[in-house]
Order: sequence, then structure tokens, then C-alpha cells
Amino acid sequence: MEVINISVPVKLCKNKLKVIRKSTPLFQPTDALNYSLISDFVLLGLTSSWETRIVLTLTFSLLYLGIILGNLSILFLVILDSHLHSPMYFLLANLSFIDVCVASTTVPKMITDLVKEHKVISFRGCMTQICFIHITGGVEMVLLIAMAFDRYTAICKPLHYLNIMNPKVCVSVAVIGWVTGIIHAMSQFSFVINLPFCGPNKIDSFFCDFPRIIKLACIDGYKYEFIIAANSGFMSMGTFFLLILSYAFILVTVWKCSKGDLSKALVTLSAHITVVVLFFTPCMFLYVWPFPTSSLDKYLFIVDFAITPILNPAIYTLRNKDIKIAIGKLRKKHDYIRFC
Repeated sequence: MEVINISVPVKLCKNKLKVIRKSTPLFQPTDALNYSLISDFVLLGLTSSWETRIVLTLTFSLLYLGIILGNLSILFLVILDSHLHSPMYFLLANLSFIDVCVASTTVPKMITDLVKEHKVISFRGCMTQICFIHITGGVEMVLLIAMAFDRYTAICKPLHYLNIMNPKVCVSVAVIGWVTGIIHAMSQFSFVINLPFCGPNKIDSFFCDFPRIIKLACIDGYKYEFIIAANSGFMSMGTFFLLILSYAFILVTVWKCSKGDLSKALVTLSAHITVVVLFFTPCMFLYVWPFPTSSLDKYLFIVDFAITPILNPAIYTLRNKDIKIAIGKLRKKHDYIRFC
């Protein structure tokens, strides 16, 4: 603990002065709760087996490369091709950008840690990672709701689609997504950053998150865990059920219009519903499940950070004619420029 030396003159006998040095602590006892002794955290990672770590390093490196190339390709296609300047592709481009951000919060760190024996993340780095995970996660939830509403409007109210999903609404959705993500993250981050950490610093995972960090604090974190569960748990559950409800409305509408033939709608929506289930299962397991088990949920979150971001571009564009046409035009333009 740092001290401040204060010189206090005291009169002694024979009119001589002596100086007595008193030590005053810089932090008073009331400030102790805001003082963190831990400067970094140790991430235990996914496995201690060297052979398994090599395989995982190669696997996640390829997945991350696919995430970057796949999502950025969609983003640039939507920007460059005027035929893709529609509400659906505007939302898809935003989702692709967020998928890159979500993966980049944890996957690069996880890959480098797999080849290290001592996996350490600084206190500031841990807090920053938590903050960005929840910001990007909040934005993605809003975008998934907006994309489901976009499909519902296009199928159930086709004549009013362009009036409902106008450019102003699309931009507003993107802004609301970022505002929601920031508020969601900061509402939890504001009190976690001031928790005292003076004991254990080992996290049984490959990334930092609120529930794991709170368990390492030097105080009873039950009320903080309840706040996290109420905030993130409610947001995850609410978004999940809104999405399922919107897809149910779409299926019912298609069923009525096609006289009982649901095959085409099921083929299209089954992939979307699969992505929604994969994305929200880890969130609900960690934030809603009453007895979270870190040894299991850390593997579940691989789906959120590495699997879902690479599935989104494949599912939303694999059989999309407009995207295929845009890719064909880009190839022809590239070939023309090369031969010229």
C-alpha cells in the first residue's frame, strides 16, 4: 500500500525542534472495496493435452479464416452491387459485420492461447473483452429480431413491405441495435469494474464473462449474479421467444396461402431456426440455468463465437439467387479488368 509522508514539527525541551514523520495511508478503509490487487487473470482454456491443442488450433484458425472471408464478402457485395440495396440485404450486411466482431472478441485470443503454456489476460483486457462480447451480442439479438420481422413482413404483408421496411426504418434498427448493446453491456459493466479482486484469479474457460468474474470477487456476489441473470437472461429468453413466435406466424401464413403445403417454408425456415437455437442455447444455459457449470458452458460458447458466425453467411446466402448473380457479375468484371 502506497503511503504519504507528512512532516509535523513538534516543540521539545530547550526550544529545539524535531521532526516526527507520520505515515498516512493513501487509501482509507472505506476505499478498500474499490481497490483490486489482481492485475491479471489466468485462463485455463479448453484442454491441457498438447495433441488436442494442435488440432484445435488448426480447426479454429480455419474457422476464423472462413468467418472473415465469408462475412466480409457478403458485406462488400451488398455495398458494391446496387441490386442488393434492399432492406433484407442491408440487415444481412450488418449481421455479417457483427459476426466478424463477435468472433474477433474471443477466437484470436483463444487460438494464440492454445499454443501457450501460460494463458494470461490482463485485468483491463478482461474487462474490455467482456464489454465487447455483450455489446456485439446485444446488437446481434436486435438484428436477428429485425431480420425475422423483415421476412414476416415480406411474406405476410407483401403489398406493404416497402412502406414498412423503408430506409429510415432500416437505419433506425441498426442504431437501436448498437444503443441496446451498449446499454446492455454498460448496465452490468458499471458495477463489475469496481468489484474487489484479491484472491483467486483462475478462470476455467477460454474467455472472460460476468458470471465467472463475479465468482472471483472478494465479496458475496449473489446479488450481482442475480442482476446479471435478470439482465442477460431476460434479454436472451425474450429475444429467443420473439424469434420463435415470428417464425411460427410465417409458417401459419404460408400454410394458409399454400393450402396446407409447408414443405418450401419449412426448408427455408428450418435453417434459420437452427441458427437461432444454436446462438441462444449457450446464452440461456449460462444466464438462465440455475446451476451453471463452467466446464460445460465454455464448450457451448464455441458455437456462439466460432460456429454461428460461419453458418450465417452460408445459410442466408447459399441458395440466394441475388447473391449468386452478384458474385457472377463481380467475377465477370474482374476477368474483364484482368484481360484489359
